[in-house]
Amino acid sequence: MQELCLLCWVVLLGLGQACPEPCDCGEKYGFQIADCAYRDLEAVPPGFPANVTTLSLSANRLSRLPEGAFREVPLLQSLWLAHNEIRTVAAGALASLGHLKSLDLSHNLISDFAWRDLHNLSALQLLKMDSNELTFIPRDAFNSLRALRSLQLNHNHLHTLAEGTFAPLTALSHLQINDNPFDCTCGIMWFKTWALTTAVSIPEQDNITCTSPQVLKGTPLNRLLPLPCSAPLVQLTYQPSQDGAELRPGFVLALHCDVEGQPAPQLHWHIQTPGGTVEITSPNVGADGRALPGALAASRQPRFQAFANGSLLIPDFGKLEEGTYSCLATNELGSAESSVNVALATPGEGGEDMLGRRFHGKAAEGEGCYMVDNEVQPSGPEDNVVIIYLSRTGGPEVAAAGEGVSGQQTPGLLLVGQSLLLFFFTSF
Repeated sequence: MQELCLLCWVVLLGLGQACPEPCDCGEKYGFQIADCAYRDLEAVPPGFPANVTTLSLSANRLSRLPEGAFREVPLLQSLWLAHNEIRTVAAGALASLGHLKSLDLSHNLISDFAWRDLHNLSALQLLKMDSNELTFIPRDAFNSLRALRSLQLNHNHLHTLAEGTFAPLTALSHLQINDNPFDCTCGIMWFKTWALTTAVSIPEQDNITCTSPQVLKGTPLNRLLPLPCSAPLVQLTYQPSQDGAELRPGFVLALHCDVEGQPAPQLHWHIQTPGGTVEITSPNVGADGRALPGALAASRQPRFQAFANGSLLIPDFGKLEEGTYSCLATNELGSAESSVNVALATPGEGGEDMLGRRFHGKAAEGEGCYMVDNEVQPSGPEDNVVIIYLSRTGGPEVAAAGEGVSGQQTPGLLLVGQSLLLFFFTSF
């Protein structure tokens, strides 16, 4: 009933409104049409009748579509904007067009597009965005377009496509995506597989080619040989391994993030301490421990030293460095993360703080870990916790040193070195 009232209102309103001066408005084949093509317009003119269902603004000089550009025409079903000079489609420019079935934005210069506006266009059946300057498409761009039948993205500047981009398009029967400069790396292999198996018509497949790497330039995607690709895997391990060794003051906490994946993942450290958050893109130091050129560091030797081999060293580890240490590995196929919580305490003083109290609470309840021959056995999949106990009479003790951390320790090991104990447990 409300929709009927709205329809009556816009029809009555449309009858009382004039057409914008540069345009021609009228009825044809039962459609209310506003023809503003070839008028040398630099902006969308105001004053359209509210009952317009087809609007042509093709072959003008429009440079952008601002927010609310088509708010006057809520019943619009077809919108033609081809052959303009549009570079930007602002957020909210198209969001009000819930009845739109056909949208032609081809042959423009669009590089900045309000992809989220498409979430409101659930009735859309034809979307032409070919011959623009689009460089990427968000993974969720087409999530609401379940009625879309034809999609044209050819002759843009797309280098890759997020896996599953076209999965929501259950009604899609025609896709044009040729003549884009695709990077033929692991991130595009899913599309090759999808294009070879889908029932969607994809014309000009010999023109869906690789631009990079150079050795594959010009190779059609459908002839691309399989690449050795794998998503990242990470294992966060620690040193020391100095049970029974002589310990010296001034210990170095060393963590090692062992990373696998193809292409080689980028490693990132996220450190949460009482003093705040530290983000490090590894490496930030060279083999000598000195800050690399361009690395953000207050001194030539950063407090947290991330090496290219995946090791993270914190010299003279103390209370200020307590917290959560996470390594994140990312490549084109995904990401993986592993974390460890580190706490510092003195035995017998109840000074374990939050992590220590939670460890003892879990142990008393029989949760989080259990003891077998001086080993702490993890009992759940959650992050590890390390509690470092320092001698009440001595200074900090050497827990580990050196850059070449091998990552041979297995999480869950209880070490006893004079008065130094490290507890690893899970589900804290």
